[in-house]
Amino acid sequence: MRYHNSIAAAVLGVAIVAPAHAENQVEVDIAAGRLDSAIFALGEQAGISIGLSDPQLGAERVPPVKGRMTSYQALIRLLAGSRAKPQRVDERHWRIVPMIKPPKRTRIARRLARSRPIKAPITYPDIVVTARPIRNDFAMEPSGSLRTLTLDEIGPAAEIRGTDALIDTLPSISSTQLGPGRNRLFIRGIADSSFNGPNQAVSGQYLGDARLNYNAPDPDLRLIDLSAIEIHQGPQGTRFGAGTLGGVIRLIPNAVRLNEFGGKASIALAATQDGDPSVDANATVNLPLVSGSVGIRASVYGGRKGGYIDDRRRDLDDVNRVDTIGGRFMLRADPGAGWSIDLMAAGQEIDGRDGQYSDRLGDSLDRAAPFAQPYRNRFALGQLKVRKQWDSMELMTAVNLVDQKVSETFDLSLPANEPFYPELLALFRQRGDIRLLTSETRLSRSLDNGGRWFLGTSLINNRYRIRRVIESRFFTTNIAGIENEVSEVTGFGELTWPLSKKLTVNVGGRISHVWLQGKTLDASTLVRRSEPEDDAEHNQTAFLPSVGVYYQLAERLTGHIRYQEGFRAGGIAVRDDMVERFRHDDVASIEGGLSYSSRGETGFDASFTVAHTQWNDIQADLIDTNGLPVTDNIGSGRIWTVDAAMNWRPLRGLLIEASALWADSRLNQPAETILVNESGSEFVGDVAEGTVIVDSDNLPNVADFSGRLGVSYSAPLSDDETISLAAWARYTGESRLGIGPILGVKQGDYIDTGLSASLDLGSRSIWLEASNLFNASGNRFALGSPFTLIFGEQITPLRPRTIRIGFDVKF
Repeated sequence: MRYHNSIAAAVLGVAIVAPAHAENQVEVDIAAGRLDSAIFALGEQAGISIGLSDPQLGAERVPPVKGRMTSYQALIRLLAGSRAKPQRVDERHWRIVPMIKPPKRTRIARRLARSRPIKAPITYPDIVVTARPIRNDFAMEPSGSLRTLTLDEIGPAAEIRGTDALIDTLPSISSTQLGPGRNRLFIRGIADSSFNGPNQAVSGQYLGDARLNYNAPDPDLRLIDLSAIEIHQGPQGTRFGAGTLGGVIRLIPNAVRLNEFGGKASIALAATQDGDPSVDANATVNLPLVSGSVGIRASVYGGRKGGYIDDRRRDLDDVNRVDTIGGRFMLRADPGAGWSIDLMAAGQEIDGRDGQYSDRLGDSLDRAAPFAQPYRNRFALGQLKVRKQWDSMELMTAVNLVDQKVSETFDLSLPANEPFYPELLALFRQRGDIRLLTSETRLSRSLDNGGRWFLGTSLINNRYRIRRVIESRFFTTNIAGIENEVSEVTGFGELTWPLSKKLTVNVGGRISHVWLQGKTLDASTLVRRSEPEDDAEHNQTAFLPSVGVYYQLAERLTGHIRYQEGFRAGGIAVRDDMVERFRHDDVASIEGGLSYSSRGETGFDASFTVAHTQWNDIQADLIDTNGLPVTDNIGSGRIWTVDAAMNWRPLRGLLIEASALWADSRLNQPAETILVNESGSEFVGDVAEGTVIVDSDNLPNVADFSGRLGVSYSAPLSDDETISLAAWARYTGESRLGIGPILGVKQGDYIDTGLSASLDLGSRSIWLEASNLFNASGNRFALGSPFTLIFGEQITPLRPRTIRIGFDVKF
């Protein structure tokens, strides 16, 4: 790992702070009972940490609290009439402390008191809010690298969408575009490959505390019934472990409510210009089984996205239809005394009828292919989680099992070369089988001085199998597949300690030991090894430190500096009929930033972060002589990023927002097998066998600039009716598909736009949304089939102009 010797200098040289945000208002439903049980429920619903300075206060009886309010207002109502009061530690942490009895006043003090004016008592009126609850189980994230979204911020159609909704909202998130359920996600410019192969994903994904991926592509779960979405930017190795080089995306489900029956149902219809119509529906229900103790919450959804790509050769229209069906089930038991038990199961199936790419020979929405190229993603998750909370301490343990199967089909046909060679029609099929088992135990505590810490251990076992076959009219041939299995044992911890009212330090570390085993599947006798077979097994121990300094420069201005690392395990791959082992890679990143917040209904918020990342032994995909994607270490590189965001509220209900990410990525130390020839002229000289000549040192899939501008307005029409309007535009800059002469094609450089309007009638709402208002084509991704890319340019256009109308009912 790099930068170890410069951590101290960096910490002393820069001061940073976390972005501050106005306190969110949440929906609260707490039954009457003991204070310790009530604050546990409030912490779950409002996404805050609440500690008791005196354990005896836990036996205090508190009244029921229900409605929409800030966490401060909820605590005030909860503690009304008790002998305790809330004390804010920071934005997400509170302590319940006993009220100090006033000293007995003397006769002189009573005379002085009579001479002073009597202040009117402070009252806290009911406030109607539109935000949704935010939870953070870690509750210690340096805010300079954390962005939290609610579904309301994404738009009225958020629950019927998947990861594409996050990409439209945040320029720091990007993705490949092979199709829903088989894309790779990238955060803050850390991008490696356009294909789903044996190398581990660079971005981690979680559903609550359940890890969703390791070697797998983005499962693209629908954003159904979520309280918040957290984007942890930058390497997250200390906190989340291997495979989080770019960051982590956490989907936070709404918690089971043990005292309230309710739910929601939605349906949406859409029409796409030059395409088939679309339909989506979902429903969520919350059902207490034993009031205050046991409850369930379940969601189901399904939808069809109409196709819009035509196939000229087969004379078919709108071939790229995608069907999605899924659901989530949660059960919570709260036996009292701070204990809770959660069970969660989730499943989803995405069925794509054909690829969503086109060529340049038609009208940008069609192509000529001899076969359909369908794909499918089947995802299943199970989790058991147990928590115990007492005073200011919490113990959590969770066991998760994920099973994911991804099947893909690509056109392998070779064009005719008359009069000597006829056209060869063939298909390439591959099936990935991923099983992930994780177990984590974490102990955390909030301290009296406002600091906090956590310690934890985790066990991970991930097995990734990929099998490949070529099919034609005359033969079927198995291509050597791969199985990589990784086992990881980890211990980690983090401490946040305030040195003063303005200065806070954060220090953490993770030590992991990784066992890697790799072997080939269905290999023919032609496949040979470039190294001894024992090299397919490998052990590695990695230590990942992190350190941050946070300083309040002024009342509303904060700054931070942060250093952290991440790594990915290696594996084996088959290249040119040879079995080769690719090494692990690692990143070290240092960032600094400023943020300003006015914390009001009107005002101005802004944040600005600069980050430098050193990436060693980068794992990326190349194309071998057989036309197959293969993982290899391409060398080391560096990435500079500037991430900026601004929210301006000139009037109550009016929000103007802007955000942008500028990235400069370079492969500054190419591997011996990579030769950079930026001049573009024909290379003259001796080149070793197997050397890949590239015309640019840019890293793949990293746009040089991406930005978003949005305007929204919300106004009450009556006590129960609210109207909301929003418009946005997002620019995605230019990037390259990959490394090498075939994959070095350009993509990006387009603008997408959207418009929405919604009318909230209390228990019912209706909304209208339009996307790609100007019907731009663009090129989201320059790949459809890696085997035919050499014969002609391929593009993945934007979905044409689409108008969607939706209806929601709450009960």
